[in-house]
Amino acid sequence: MAGERRFRTSFMGGFKKSDVNAYIERMLKEFDEKLKSKDDEIAVIRNQNRELKIKYEELQKKADEIDETRAKIADVLIQAREDAERIREEARNEAAEEKKRLEEANEQEKEKLVDIRREVKNLKAEIIKVLTRYTQELSDLAGENAEGGSSEPEAAQQEAATASEHAPGADGRTWYPNNTWNG
Repeated sequence: MAGERRFRTSFMGGFKKSDVNAYIERMLKEFDEKLKSKDDEIAVIRNQNRELKIKYEELQKKADEIDETRAKIADVLIQAREDAERIREEARNEAAEEKKRLEEANEQEKEKLVDIRREVKNLKAEIIKVLTRYTQELSDLAGENAEGGSSEPEAAQQEAATASEHAPGADGRTWYPNNTWNG
């Protein structure tokens, strides 16, 4: 067999003691060398293992930091989304309230306009009554003066008609107290 050592035999039978001892010493030396080599390999592997553990711990720490950052970013995004939705809802509510307020104000203004038109109509009727009475009185005076031959009643009637035509609301426009006209 390869690698087998054959010992010489001694005179009394058995193997020669010096060959066996030399073989054992050589085997011990080879074993010590292999053991030292294996110890060196173990030391290298342990160093590599220690370095890998350190790298693993660093990478694990970075991964934890990244996970924590991701969680924070996700929380911020969720909060931002919730805030945006809340702001949109508040804006919708404010817009609805403003619309309602404007509609109420518009309705109040319409009611004021109706009241003003009613007042203008009443005022116009009052003016027509006054002018009619004034014209009647002028006619009566003209009749009395006709006996006296005066032409002043005709001038007064003409003046009353002209005043009636130029009275507020006489031309179909609405007159407002602040002297603005609405056609």
